[in-house]
Amino acid sequence: MYILPIYAALCGVLFFYLSVRTIGLRRKLKIGIGASDNHEMLRAMRVHSNFAEYVPIVLILIYLVEVQGGAKFLIHALGLCLLLGRSIHAYGVSQLKEKFVFRVTGMVMTFTAMLTSCVFLIFKYFTV
Repeated sequence: MYILPIYAALCGVLFFYLSVRTIGLRRKLKIGIGASDNHEMLRAMRVHSNFAEYVPIVLILIYLVEVQGGAKFLIHALGLCLLLGRSIHAYGVSQLKEKFVFRVTGMVMTFTAMLTSCVFLIFKYFTV
């Protein structure tokens, strides 16, 4: 049984939440497209977009690690790193008075999952 699907599903739930939150804010602020110079709307859009930009590629990389024989512990560590990283980042960037520690921590965790997967896959390619 594969491990990654639970992390993909949890990321999907988080993406759904960010989508609904952004749509709700659009309705509340009566902003159809763009941010209309509203900082709250811009932050919600960037949180949603940033999630959409990073999560698919990292999930694909983790999937490849899993099918290439990555240890169960590694798959769990990568999945948790991605999920928690994106959650922390979303929280931080959503705050109008942002504390950058959340953004930075979220990005470090996301990049850790991404680069660890890449290193594993490159190493695996050259050692098989």
